[in-house]
Amino acid sequence: MLTVGVVHDVIRSVQGPYREETVVLSALDSSLVLFIVAELLHTVRLTIRNRTLDAEPFLVVGLIAGIRKVLIVTAEAEKSFRWNVEGIELLVLAGLILVMATAVYVWRRSTRPGDYAPFQEARRSRSPEPSPTPVRGS
Repeated sequence: MLTVGVVHDVIRSVQGPYREETVVLSALDSSLVLFIVAELLHTVRLTIRNRTLDAEPFLVVGLIAGIRKVLIVTAEAEKSFRWNVEGIELLVLAGLILVMATAVYVWRRSTRPGDYAPFQEARRSRSPEPSPTPVRGS
């Protein structure tokens, strides 16, 4: 149903007073909402199948939604950007995206420490080992 709605919105924006900006914004907004819903349905499916509530997929959905909003705000404010409204919204969104990306990183690091073991091994193998100092006899 959502896909049909996306196609309908794009067709309606093309048929109305044709403005490239409106068509592109409508298509971008609708298709990104479609991706968010698809990711959310996948997350719910995983939660039901595993019978556990994992925060990482929901954080990923939040990241996608935040990035979508940044894209839409910057596309809408391309010609008339004002720091008092759009600028504050973009700063808040950028902070939110940074916090969620950090949370995803920390979550992955804390729940799957074995995934990072090869990186630690590679770091250890690159560091030069101290060579034994020759002991001179007297």
